[in-house]
Amino acid sequence: MNYLPSCPECGSEFTYEMGELIVCPECDHEWSPSEAAEAADAALIRDVNGNVLSDGDDVVIAKDLPVKGAGGGTIKVGTKVKGIRLQQGVGDHDIDATVPGFGRMQLKSSVVKKA
Repeated sequence: MNYLPSCPECGSEFTYEMGELIVCPECDHEWSPSEAAEAADAALIRDVNGNVLSDGDDVVIAKDLPVKGAGGGTIKVGTKVKGIRLQQGVGDHDIDATVPGFGRMQLKSSVVKKA
């Protein structure tokens, strides 16, 4: 017997296949399993090398980063940042971390690599 996922809208377990789609008889929601998988993959946060990041990972800064604000300065390449937290920050800053010598700040996943 094939396993079909529960409805993402109402949580009903009574879904069925209709051609390429999966349909929920309770709320009439229709979705494509391949599109749902692609959307889930797009939601993953990846580093500069394409590795998937998760909460608590350690990362290394991949390029010099100028720091704006009161302290100023530059975060150098190779600086190790421990215990990151993934979040939706300002713009495309999706990592919240404590950078040694600079304190708490938000970073872009495109400028770090997994340690």
